[in-house]
Amino acid sequence: MELTKACKTPDGTRFWRQGQGSSVVLIHGVGLDATMWRSQVEALAQRHDVIVYDMLGHGDSALPREDAELDDYADQLASLLDHLGLERVAVVGFSMGGLVARAFALRHPQRLTAMVVLSSVFDRDANERSGVRQRLAQARERGPAANVGAALKRWFSPAFHRAYPERITEIHEIVSSNHPQGYYRSYALFGTEDRFGTERLQTIRVPVLVATGELDPGSTPRMAHALAGHLPNAEVHIFPGQRHMVPMEDHEAVNAVLLRFLAKALANAPSKEVFQ
Repeated sequence: MELTKACKTPDGTRFWRQGQGSSVVLIHGVGLDATMWRSQVEALAQRHDVIVYDMLGHGDSALPREDAELDDYADQLASLLDHLGLERVAVVGFSMGGLVARAFALRHPQRLTAMVVLSSVFDRDANERSGVRQRLAQARERGPAANVGAALKRWFSPAFHRAYPERITEIHEIVSSNHPQGYYRSYALFGTEDRFGTERLQTIRVPVLVATGELDPGSTPRMAHALAGHLPNAEVHIFPGQRHMVPMEDHEAVNAVLLRFLAKALANAPSKEVFQ
């Protein structure tokens, strides 16, 4: 399924909106853009008002400022909600999008109904931290294309590479075509802010689902369980045999888990609220 025609906010955020019902925002990962969510939009829009958008420095959205922080990315989402007249939404964040979701939950708690942190990072160990520092240095020196080939091998299984070479090519092109400064500024936050807000996570009271692939080397099941342990109303789901890009590689399983979680978490939430 292709997304409908893109729209743009006055401050330069590209977004798509489909469906009706309770509102759900999907946030992509570093180097990607909103189009990674096509399979999720198709499934979720049958029950929800689904919004997907390009983060700062990605796709056709504005660049982040040079000294950008995760709060800037959280404020981008808040500004998008203002533009759409939405007061409260559920947020699904993938990879770096999971960090942005956490930042949004801490900075704008009154605007959140539920949160999903999918294939994201938390409290890297020394080896994991060393690896991401090396990749960050490569990106700074040679741009977004510096390590995309290695990333694709981590993100997708060999079977997916063989079965869907056109999808691999598409993701390779999306990552490689990122604006170098926007990509690096975002990657720097992804690479260093895995413990963002740890001491405040217990203040996030909404229902939270923390999920990842069993074989994801960068967003591990250990991280998922550790993050959930800091959240008072969290559950964990591990996708068996899956790597990082589980929303694309096993979209049916992801869609089923998201729909089930959202139905339970939003059972008592109003379908629409207007921001005054």
